[in-house]
Amino acid sequence: MKSETKCIKLERITKHDFFKSVMNYFSGLSERRKVNQHRMSKPKLHYFNGRGKMESIRWLLAAAGVEFEEEYLETRDQYEKLLKDGALLYEQVPMVEIDGMKLVQTNAILNYVAAKYNLYGKDIKERALIDMYAEGARDLMTLVMRHPFLPSEQKDSDLTQINNKAKNRYFPAFEKVLKSSQTGYLVGNQLSVADVHLLEAILMIEDNASQVLSEFPHLQKFKLKISNIPRIQKFLQPGSPRKPPPDDHYVKVAKEVLRF
Repeated sequence: MKSETKCIKLERITKHDFFKSVMNYFSGLSERRKVNQHRMSKPKLHYFNGRGKMESIRWLLAAAGVEFEEEYLETRDQYEKLLKDGALLYEQVPMVEIDGMKLVQTNAILNYVAAKYNLYGKDIKERALIDMYAEGARDLMTLVMRHPFLPSEQKDSDLTQINNKAKNRYFPAFEKVLKSSQTGYLVGNQLSVADVHLLEAILMIEDNASQVLSEFPHLQKFKLKISNIPRIQKFLQPGSPRKPPPDDHYVKVAKEVLRF
């Protein structure tokens, strides 16, 4: 009798453990599906319908061959809704929804995309060099980004200063790096976020100084090489997500939404 009772209890425990294991399996399967759905969904970019700090992110996603969606900030109400929803950690844009995360801070977003899509070097030394060159290009692009928001009486002198810094500080530095490169890339033997940034910076400067590369033969070769990479070439075509230079409407909307 005792033996039969033990068997019944054991059977109940065994069944209980079996059903518990089955439930855990399907629960885990559901979570894995959610994770996979996040990974498979397109990144969603929240920013203005213009270049600004989001443009480098668009460039990098395009270079990685990643399609993305955009939700443009056009009103203060849209911005305040993102704040209310807790989507903007530091109350700033750009913000990118990717892999189940809502990432802010431009460099954090760029580093994540670069690392995920193999645009961040092969080892820690290469990444250090990539960061150094990428940040130099970003410094130059930041000068260009702030230009449209200046008072009109300051714009001519500011533009002259930007072009002088490009020609006398930044481009000579990149020319020296490329001169010593055996591959045509800034770092190593494959495309990196630094290359993508540098091409973006060159084209931004050329918007107002078309002959700026005339004294930099290695930068000219670099521009041609990177521009002809199929994914980047596609991004440079009309109708792509690439934005035009900022106009008065872009400036007006940004000021109204962010109230500055």
